[in-house]
Parts: sequence; structure tokens; C-alpha cells
Amino acid sequence: MERSAVLGGLQPNYLLCPSRRYSSTPLPSLSFADKTLSPLKLQKRIPLASRNVQAAFPLKRDAVLSDTYSSVETSELADIDWDNLGFSFLPTDYMYTMKCARGGDFSEGELQRFGNIEMSPSAGVLNYGQGLFEGLKAYRKQDGNILLFRPEENAQRMRLGAERMCMPSPTVEQFVEAVKATVLANKRWIPPPGKGSLYIRPLLMGSGAVLGLAPAPEYTFLIYVSPVGNYFKEGVAPIHLVVEHELHRATPGGTGGVKTIGNYAAVLKAQSAAKARGYSDVLYLDCVNKRYLEEVSSCNIFVVKDNVISTPAIKGTILPGITRKSIIDVALNQGFQVEERFVAVDELLDADEVFCTGTAVVVSPVGSITYMGKRVAYKNGGIGVVSQQLYSVITRLQMGLIEDKMDWTVELR
Repeated sequence: MERSAVLGGLQPNYLLCPSRRYSSTPLPSLSFADKTLSPLKLQKRIPLASRNVQAAFPLKRDAVLSDTYSSVETSELADIDWDNLGFSFLPTDYMYTMKCARGGDFSEGELQRFGNIEMSPSAGVLNYGQGLFEGLKAYRKQDGNILLFRPEENAQRMRLGAERMCMPSPTVEQFVEAVKATVLANKRWIPPPGKGSLYIRPLLMGSGAVLGLAPAPEYTFLIYVSPVGNYFKEGVAPIHLVVEHELHRATPGGTGGVKTIGNYAAVLKAQSAAKARGYSDVLYLDCVNKRYLEEVSSCNIFVVKDNVISTPAIKGTILPGITRKSIIDVALNQGFQVEERFVAVDELLDADEVFCTGTAVVVSPVGSITYMGKRVAYKNGGIGVVSQQLYSVITRLQMGLIEDKMDWTVELR
């Protein structure tokens, strides 16, 4: 591919913009007739010109385009059934990768055509589970601009997790700019307004070969994306949970408080058994007392009684969810009293309503919870006034339908 064909028509700073409200020449949407992956050899660098840009970060690195990057112009959306998106993987056009050695720093990354990656069978992530992931979403606004929701929070959480897992990690700035680049390169896969979102999955993994138990010698940061609809097949309808009192998701002193890959494999056994019995998911208790609520397989839990919203305190075994954090702030602004504390399982029996939060589910009302064979159903089928109110505010913020007084969203044009 000729260099001019790759870079023609692109502004120097079209990928990495240091301003929070991103504005540049729009990245062309991408269309491919040939999906064959070719070796990535020739690299194209895009210098970061400073004209017309107010620098928000002290250092910006070159963006790199692999030789497979195309600037074919089309304004069309991807040809898929936007009305029937589920929460399942759909391959898109590009992914972003960046590497560094143990003890080093991540430097420049590159956009590559989406495809399989090559890794040693002795890679640290494959042998010892040295890996983290994040999840966030991009929404298309009515005016065609794109909104990200609190990407800096995901970056900070990955850095905390990386420290726990003995891995280097991208800086907050590198993380956010990589997310922007990946989203814009896959812009045609962002659903139309109201049809869903583009799910963004950053990965950090020990990709270097290691035989004995030790941190890997090399690390890869990778981002891929997929258009998605609702996480639960019920959509925004109530879900039905069963309390698990034998198997546990996390232990004190372990890794339950970081988003490491092993946390999620550990819930599959109980979750699969619950779904086979007709439940939507599993609610876990603490492993010490087997009495206090922790979280659902992949989301946080909230219990409502009168004007008080209670949620388990973050104490090392519970993931500090970004949607959880946002819901707490929104609830306080809406006049609710919020308590982060030990929440006993017995409180579910007397609750007015219960709901879950997470990037994938956003806010999901709970219709019933079964504990020790006893089923508790919540009034109005579980769709309570509080969960409806909070769901409306948080989703309208994410989609740009109301003013963002929190300064949580990052807009890409």
C-alpha cells in the first residue's frame, strides 16, 4: 500500500487530540471488501501538530498506523441489524496495540486491522493469568458526535489493578487517547442514537514468555470494540437473582477489588448452574461470615428502603464500579441518602427495591431474589421508582440528552 494512500486526506492530529472536547477533521468511516489480514511491516507515523489545539497533557506521542490502515471514505454505517443488537461480539475494523518491556514504559501504539494475535504458549497471561481488562462505552448523539463516559476512571482503575498484578500500565493520558483513536477508527460501528452503544474493551496482559512463576518480561495493551445492545436478554425488564452461599467470588487479601481476568472465570460455575435453573445471574455473599452482600457476577448491587439507598462498601473484595460510583453521585444530587456499608442478606427481605449497576447493564432492576429456597418478589415487578429515576438520569447523561454538569463525558467529533 502506498504511503499517500494511507495518509491522504488525514489531518496530522486526527487521532490524538489533547482537548477534552475533541474537534478535528472527521475521521472517514471505513469499509472493506477484503477482510484478509496481511503482515504488519511498514509503519506510518502521524506527527502530532499543535496548530488549533490547546494542550491539556504535557506530552503527546506519535500515533502509528499499520500498513493495513485504509482511508477509504464512506459516511455509511456498518450493514447490520441495528434493531436487534444483543450483547455479543461482532468483529469490527480496527484494534489498537501498544507494548512495553517489564520495568519499562509504554510508548507509541498503533491501529491495526482487527484480527487474531500471535502469542507464545508460555505467555504470562496464558500460564499465570497475568491480565486485566476494562469496559466502557461510546454513544452516538443525535448530531452525529460521539460521547465517551468517564474514560479517565477506567484508566485509573487499570493502573491500580496493574500495580496489584505486577504489571506496567499505560498512563491515564495514553489510555484515553488510545480509546479515542480506536473509537474513531471504528466509527461506522457505533449504533445510531437509541439503538445501542459501542462497547470498548481495553486489555492489559503479560504477553512475554515465562516458564517459572514470575512477572512476564513483556506486556501488551490492546483495545478492541464491538457494537452492543442490552446485556441481559430481558433488556431493561427486571432480572431474577439467586443468592450463592457456598461458592464465593473473592476473598479478603485477594484480587476481588481489581478487574483481573481470573475473577470472572471463577463465577462461571455458579452462574451457569443458576441460568440452567431459570435465574438471570448470581448474587454473592462474603466468604467470612456468609451473611453480607458483595456483588453480582459482573455488577454491583444496591438496596433501597424508603429514601435510603445502601450498597456494599468497597473493602478489597468488591470491584469499585465506575457506574456504581456515578450512580452514588447522581443519587446524592437527586436528594437520596446513600450508605456504603455492610449490607446483610436479610435486608433483601424488607427492601422496597433492588437494582444492579455496571458498564454493561447500566442500571438493571431486580424483580426477585431467591435465598435458601425462599423467593422474594419486589413490587411493580421490580421496576421501582428509584431505579427508573437513576437509570433515566445516567443514560441521558451518557447519550448527551441532558446537560453534563458533572463534566463526565468526553465528546469526539
